[in-house]
Amino acid sequence: MNGSASPVTAGIASVATGAALASEPGLGALTIGEYLREVTTLFAAREALAMRTTDHVVRWSYATLWERSAQVARALLAAGVGKDGRVGVLMSNRPEFLAAVFGIALAGGVSVPLSTFSTPSELEHLLKASCVSILLFEKRIAKKDFAETLRTLEPAIATAEPGQLASTRFPFLRRVVTVDAHTGTSAEARAIETWSQFLQRGNATLPELVQATAASVKPSDLAVLFFSSGTTSLPKGILHSHRAVAIQWWRWPRVLSVEDDVRCWTANGFFWSGNFSMVIGCTLSTGGTLVLQPNFQPEEALELIATERVTIPLAWPHQWARLEGARNWNEADLHALRYVDPGSPMGRHPTVSTHWYEPPAYGTTETLTIVAALPVRAASEKLSNLQGPPLAGNIIKIVDPVSGAVLPRGQRGEIAVKGPTLMLGYLGVPADETLDPEGFFRTGDGGYMDDEARLFWEGRLTDIIKTGGANVSPREIDAALTTVPGVKLSRTVGVPHETLGEMVVACIVPQDGALLDETTLREFLKARLASYKVPRRILFFREDELAMTGSDKVKATALVQAASQRLRSTSAPP
Repeated sequence: MNGSASPVTAGIASVATGAALASEPGLGALTIGEYLREVTTLFAAREALAMRTTDHVVRWSYATLWERSAQVARALLAAGVGKDGRVGVLMSNRPEFLAAVFGIALAGGVSVPLSTFSTPSELEHLLKASCVSILLFEKRIAKKDFAETLRTLEPAIATAEPGQLASTRFPFLRRVVTVDAHTGTSAEARAIETWSQFLQRGNATLPELVQATAASVKPSDLAVLFFSSGTTSLPKGILHSHRAVAIQWWRWPRVLSVEDDVRCWTANGFFWSGNFSMVIGCTLSTGGTLVLQPNFQPEEALELIATERVTIPLAWPHQWARLEGARNWNEADLHALRYVDPGSPMGRHPTVSTHWYEPPAYGTTETLTIVAALPVRAASEKLSNLQGPPLAGNIIKIVDPVSGAVLPRGQRGEIAVKGPTLMLGYLGVPADETLDPEGFFRTGDGGYMDDEARLFWEGRLTDIIKTGGANVSPREIDAALTTVPGVKLSRTVGVPHETLGEMVVACIVPQDGALLDETTLREFLKARLASYKVPRRILFFREDELAMTGSDKVKATALVQAASQRLRSTSAPP
C-alpha cells in the first residue's frame, strides 16, 4: 500500500457492532400498551408510585396504574382519538402523567410530552408544530399558570364548549383538560374540562374496545413525539416508535444492574426523553416504586428520599449540588440508598455505604438515550470519556465530519449511530435529510473508538450547550437579545462549570453609547425563555476584544476562553 491509501484501509475502521438484538436478555412486549399489561400483571399488588401532597401521600399499586390508564384510554376513545391521534401532556411528575401516557398508547394514540418550562411563545410553537387534538395539562406548575397562558394564546378557550374548540391558531386542537380539581375563574372554565369530567366521558366506552385498540398497535408504530433543542432556534420534534420505547424500558435495569428493590426518586420532568426512558424503565420493569416530586426542592427531596426509603436517586449535576447544600443535609437519614456512585455527593453522605458504580453510557434524544454503555462491574475503571461498547442491535461508527468517510480507530471524528431505538425521524423533515446513505444518524458529537471497539465521547462538535442535563441553543438566546435596543452583537457560549457541565453565558457588544445592564437583560430573557435557557451571566465586551474569523464571525473557542477569564475576575450580579 502506498501513502495514498484511504484512512479506512490504512487501519482498522472505527465501526463497532453490538450483539444481535434477539440475544439481549430481559426483553418483553414491544409496545407501550403491552409493556404496561405485562408489568402490571407481574407486579399487580406492588406499589407502583408514591407522591406527597399537602395533606397525604398518593399511592398507586400496579393494578391501580393499569385501571387508571385504561380509564384515560376509554375517555380518549370517547373523545374521538383515533389511530396515531396526537395528545399533548403538559404536566409535572405526577400519577396522571403516567396514566395519560399509558392511556394514550392503549387508545392507539401518540403521546406528546410538553416542557413545563415553556413560555407562552414556546408553548404556542409546540402546540402548532405537534398538531395535538387534545391537551391534558396541569393548571399551575411552580409560578406558571398554564390555563391563563392558553386563554391568552387562544381567547376562544374562554367561550367554546368542551370538545368544540375551533381555533385558527391551533387548527387541530379540539379539547383541553386539566388535572386540577378546579379550572379557576369562570372566564377560563368554559372550554377547559376537569380531569373527573373528562374521565366520566369514557364510562360508556366498553373495556373491550380498549383491548382491541391496544392489540391493533404494532411495535413499529409511532408512539411518542419528543421536543428537543437543536441547532436552530426552535425545538425539533423527534418521533419514536413503540419498539424504541419498550426496548429501552426493558434494557435500563440490566444496564444499571438494579434488582427488584428499586425505589426511584426523581424531580426531573418526564417530558425529557432521558427521564422518560431511564426512570420509568429501571423502576417499572423491576416492579419498583416511583417516588415522585413534581417540583424540585432540595430540603423536601431529602425528606422524601429518607422517609420513602429511596434506593436509587436520579437527578442532574446541579441538583446534586443543591441537595448537598440543603440545610437538612447532615440530618437526613439516607441509609436506604443503594444505587449511588461512591464518588457522587449522595455516595459521600455519612449515612450512605455503597459499592455500586454508575455506568458511563452514551446516547441522544434521537436514539431515545443509550446506544453504548459500560457494565456496572467495570464502571470503576473511570477512563476519561469512556462510554463503553455498543449495546445489542446498535452499530456505531466514527466519521470525518466533512466527508463522512469512516476513520480508523483512535482517530477523532463525529459519532454516527443506527439501531433499533433510532428515531423514526424529525417532525417535518425527510429521512434523506436526516440519515446518511447507510442509514446512520450523524449525532454532531465528537469522539473516537479504541482498539477494543469502545466508544469515547468528547463533547459536541456543534454549538449546542449542555447545561445541567439540558440542551440549550445559543441561537435562540442570541435571537432574543439582538431585539434589545443597544445590543450590537450577541454570542452565547457554554463555559465549563463544575456542576452544570457548561454554564450558559451571553457575551454582548453594546452599541456605542448604549447603557445596558446585566440584571435588566436577564429579566428580559426570563419573560421570553424557559428558565434553564436564561444565561447565568451576561458579559459585555468591546468589539476589538473579540477574536474574529476571516469571514467576520466570532471564534467560539477564543470567546469561551475570554468569557472564562472575565468570570474569574468579576463577581456575580446581585
